[in-house]
Amino acid sequence: MRALLLLAALTAAAPHAAQAQWTIQTPTTADLRGIDNVGKGIAWASGTNGTVLRTEDAGYLWQACTIPPGAEHLDFRGIQAFDANTAIVMSSGPGDHSRLYKTTDGCQTWTLLFTNPDPTGFWDAIRFIHQPLPRTDGKVFRIGAIIGDPVDGVFAEFDTNDTGVHWTKASGPFFPAQANEGEALFAASNSSLLLTDHNGRIFVTGGASGSRSRILSEYVKHDPQVSVKFVGEDIPLTTSESAGAFSIATSYVANDAEEAQAAKQDTVFFFPTSATCVVVGGDYKKPDMSKGTGAWSVDGGLHWKPATTPPHGYRSAVAYDAPTKTWITVGPNGTDISTDDGRNWRPLLPGPGEAPDTAQHWNALSLPYAVGPHGRIGILNPSTLEPTSTKP
Repeated sequence: MRALLLLAALTAAAPHAAQAQWTIQTPTTADLRGIDNVGKGIAWASGTNGTVLRTEDAGYLWQACTIPPGAEHLDFRGIQAFDANTAIVMSSGPGDHSRLYKTTDGCQTWTLLFTNPDPTGFWDAIRFIHQPLPRTDGKVFRIGAIIGDPVDGVFAEFDTNDTGVHWTKASGPFFPAQANEGEALFAASNSSLLLTDHNGRIFVTGGASGSRSRILSEYVKHDPQVSVKFVGEDIPLTTSESAGAFSIATSYVANDAEEAQAAKQDTVFFFPTSATCVVVGGDYKKPDMSKGTGAWSVDGGLHWKPATTPPHGYRSAVAYDAPTKTWITVGPNGTDISTDDGRNWRPLLPGPGEAPDTAQHWNALSLPYAVGPHGRIGILNPSTLEPTSTKP
């Protein structure tokens, strides 16, 4: 029988419970790294020791899923869900410790989809496009990608066009992306990679050589002999083996006309150069150091500028809340928000009656959820991000 875990909720007797910014829950003792909010009350989370959790009622109850076969000691750092029954979870680790499992029955059973074929590889992020695409046989599918640390001088990338059933390693003279000496990726929150609908993509790096953005671009306008190429420039973040860009988010959403045109032409819809993007990171070994923890771009990640007022410490994840036009970033020592597209950040402090560390101890984001170590799950009160003038 599947165990249902009742979440610890804020007590109704607390004098300021109605104004609380977070509802904090600990339905497991595992460290949580992955979170994906599907919508309509459905969300999935993942973490150490093969842990996967699922909710169908907006986080009131979390189900402890069956551990996938052979995954008892795996670290599930990424999860992508499609509905209440279907999800793909990714473990991160050296070589064959990086794996994909899929469930189609609400996590009662799992199928091993794919194991990293590179003995020296390490997977960092998995992403699928939001919009299912029609096939000629009338079925629909989703495009997805895995990005991993460099193998033989290039970032390891694997692609699927059938919702994860089959995966192919990207190859070619200009694809995948070349890595600099000492350049790497971070698997802290499954958010170093972004995919747009119709397969536009961007990922961000770090490590001893510094941080960069790598954007798959239609390059034929620059060189008729090269159809696509990864482009992008340095990101001004702190540099060390344990530092760099950990997470990227964008406020861009393709409009209906763009989606229809891309689908009609059956072409790749490249990452738009008009998109606003925000990157966060820093040095995870120096979590209280604020210098070099945030940057922003207004040309789709081609060029970057440092935040004038950066987040007040290392940050592992960033997300954009479209209704309030607010960016939010989380990390071990706190939470920050920006209302000017990442140029300036201010700490999100605990609300009245909340514990001093309420906004701390986070790894990953999928609004309104945040997850962290020791089974920590937070649900952000939607009113927290509303402009002050609109609050009662």
